[in-house]
Amino acid sequence: MCSIMGYCASDVEVEEFRKGFDATVSRGPDMSKVIDTGMGLLGFHRLSIMGLTDEGMQPFTRNGRFVVCNGEIYGFRKLKEELIQKGYSFVSDSDCEILLPLYELYSTDMFKMLDAEFALIIYDSVSHSYIAARDPIGIRPLHYGYDKKGNIVFASEAKNLVGICDKITPFPPGYYYKDGEFVCYNDPSHVDEVCHDDLETACKNIREKLVAGIEKRLDADAPVGFLLSGGLDSSLVCAVAARLSDKPIKTFAIGMSTDAIDLKYAREVADYIHSDHTEVIITEEDVIKALPEVVALLGTFDITTIRASIGMYLVCKYIHENTDLRVILTGEISDELFGYKYTDFAPSPEAFQKEAEKRIHELNVYDVLRADRCISVNSLEARVPFGDLDFVKYVMSLDPALKVNTYGKGKYLLRHAFEGDWLPESILMREKAAFSDAVGHSMVDDLKNYAEKKYTDEEAEEMYKKYDYVPPFTKESLLYRDLFEQFYPGQAEMIPAFWMPNKEWEGCNVNDPSARVLSNYGASGV
Repeated sequence: MCSIMGYCASDVEVEEFRKGFDATVSRGPDMSKVIDTGMGLLGFHRLSIMGLTDEGMQPFTRNGRFVVCNGEIYGFRKLKEELIQKGYSFVSDSDCEILLPLYELYSTDMFKMLDAEFALIIYDSVSHSYIAARDPIGIRPLHYGYDKKGNIVFASEAKNLVGICDKITPFPPGYYYKDGEFVCYNDPSHVDEVCHDDLETACKNIREKLVAGIEKRLDADAPVGFLLSGGLDSSLVCAVAARLSDKPIKTFAIGMSTDAIDLKYAREVADYIHSDHTEVIITEEDVIKALPEVVALLGTFDITTIRASIGMYLVCKYIHENTDLRVILTGEISDELFGYKYTDFAPSPEAFQKEAEKRIHELNVYDVLRADRCISVNSLEARVPFGDLDFVKYVMSLDPALKVNTYGKGKYLLRHAFEGDWLPESILMREKAAFSDAVGHSMVDDLKNYAEKKYTDEEAEEMYKKYDYVPPFTKESLLYRDLFEQFYPGQAEMIPAFWMPNKEWEGCNVNDPSARVLSNYGASGV
């Protein structure tokens, strides 16, 4: 990961800018640079992934234009070759160096052309405009706000803007900003025409598109590793990567010392694909100690996100402290496309599709936020193959009647797509377990017990009333909200709501976001 920031005003003190910008130096610890464009400041903290030489350092400048970008531009070599044929020259092997030539040629239409995970800020001194944009899924973070004079400020994370902006807002994925307007250039949840491929054709395409999405994300000039929970999604990413790699891939699993569910399954996958596998064991003490750090790095009070982030943060912390890896592939975004345990209760295919659209739009404040922050705070880069645009667009376009669980097995299309010798049958058809549960049921219980001891019943009932926006409703959620307000005072509106199953559906009106409270959880937790 890298960190970017742009203060769009001509009278900004560099020291003030630096104070906010350096809050995310862990995203890019290799090199840092701040430049004055003449109409504001642009900053870049670099984590070297592609084009590792000093020439790949940003901001890039060309013909009076400047850009900072936290991103990976897939297929950039082909675009670069086309630009060279048009007369452009380059000084580095960085994928992001192609952005200014693309902007010169295509202006904001360039964003539709990118197959990328990115957030960027451009200053165009020719038109005296600031342009900012974010990838359609929101895999790379970007926030914005306005200072007391009304100047807009962009930054990778909310923590960069605390103290500068009264209200901090996530930059909408799939949008660009120019001249005061936010314009949608790509909504991956929108379906122009429903695809009526039959089951076997759909599964063949799912397999081929996911393999292609994984293969392009293996392209890095820095070492690559993999999170392996033992669940379907991360196991598939690892299995495909192992086939595509000419040496054993490095996989990492984490679990509680007492009752980790997934360690045995992760080990089974690792043995099957012959990966170089590491297990990280954590305790109740580790969990409670990490909690404030996790809330601070996340910038959320959401129950599910915080629970699931503790294990991810601690395993990435281990990777950062004990290996030379720089890039981490993860299994996020599969559930939003193929269904959660609770979407088995969808009353119709249309309701299933509508829920998927909602979850895709919200990814950037839930699962994708978790992956980005837990990985980047440990000076690593997250890559998310299930978020590949071609893959997402195809799965979203499939007839929802094909995707709802009429098979007696959730996410059947994804499972059927990889039947064969990709994974052991026991893993491929294993019921889904919530990640926070799979680390160990005791982890969530430890968090609940900690919150229970912190507040009496009377205190909790009174303290719930402090919060008008998305009020806490359990002692655990109150604990998270209190911690959030310590680090991000008055910024709760960054998060739209608690992540919960669709309470309007029969069987889903529950008071805890964990799938383990659903009646169909069954064998998921064993």
